[in-house]
Amino acid sequence: MRFNRRVFSTMVLAGLSGGLLAATLPSAAQAADAKRAIFLANGTLGDKSFFDSAARGMQDAKAKYGDDLEIRIVEMGVDKSKWRSFLQDASEEDYDLVFTITFEIGELLAEIAQEYPNQNYVLIDGFLPEGAGDLQNIYSVVYKANEASYLAGVMAAGMLAEGTNVKGTHLGMLGAFDIPVINDFFLGYVTGAQSVKPDVKVAVSFAGSFEDAARGKELSLAQYRTGTAIGFNVAGLTGLGQLDAAKETGQWAIGVNSDQELIFRESDPALADRVVTSVMKNIDVTVARTIDLLFDDAVPLGQFEALGLKEGGVGIVKDGVMASVVSDDVKAKINAAEAAIINGDIVVESAFGKDTAEIEAIRTAVRP
Repeated sequence: MRFNRRVFSTMVLAGLSGGLLAATLPSAAQAADAKRAIFLANGTLGDKSFFDSAARGMQDAKAKYGDDLEIRIVEMGVDKSKWRSFLQDASEEDYDLVFTITFEIGELLAEIAQEYPNQNYVLIDGFLPEGAGDLQNIYSVVYKANEASYLAGVMAAGMLAEGTNVKGTHLGMLGAFDIPVINDFFLGYVTGAQSVKPDVKVAVSFAGSFEDAARGKELSLAQYRTGTAIGFNVAGLTGLGQLDAAKETGQWAIGVNSDQELIFRESDPALADRVVTSVMKNIDVTVARTIDLLFDDAVPLGQFEALGLKEGGVGIVKDGVMASVVSDDVKAKINAAEAAIINGDIVVESAFGKDTAEIEAIRTAVRP
């Protein structure tokens, strides 16, 4: 085994509290013809978001298939200069599938996939670069985050319009970077909010990092203290700072990618109480589903899929805090919007395909 880095097999994640609890070596009883899958996290676990969700999906698949499946989870860290060697090592280890995630790794993955044409890869929530060629050894999945964010906007603007259980005059959003994948959340959020409250205002801050919770908290505190009633974090680990700021100020936050209320319910209930809902990309479900396809010899290699509300790829959390603090009228608006998106009566605009000037004009128009 060439891996001498942080390689984990049959990983046990810390469920509600996130992070890594334990790791063990492969079972001695591992079937000789077992399927083998590895997830390369281009960051670290414990983000309560993308990477933890993907790792849960791997673990769910392991629980389903037992000794017929060997899984490995590797934290590649945030130093991008090291990612190539991780991918090369994994590509030489005869895995049935190598899972990667997020837009940051798409260009590198395209290069590696051409170097190792006999290795099969999965790219989740990322895009291959233009001109990458016809790569028949990559299955690519993206999510229509704008659709789920639209529902979050309906909820947030509905709460703001009613003025019940909220303190503030406008909405907020914390993004990691000013890039299309983040702006897709923003555009859906704003459009949904405007469907309920046409004159809604939304403060937007960019932290410049997916890994800086302290910076996220600083920016979010500034938003909350200047009138933001409900903040939406789309920033990975940085976004955890917004959740902490909501706890400190007694304001509301919207989680992202995973059910962030549920994740913190046991470890920090006071923080969990401020997460009114979460916009979810069901990455864990996608990973587990892809491994099901592996066992069925049906992974759609060479294909690209975009999963939205209709396909169950995205959604918002409707139980927990939301069930208790959101009015029945606002819940009805959310459900009606969801049905309309699924049946095609509402087509949510996407940030993909829009240039920087168009997005900036929208941000300027809704700025408090």
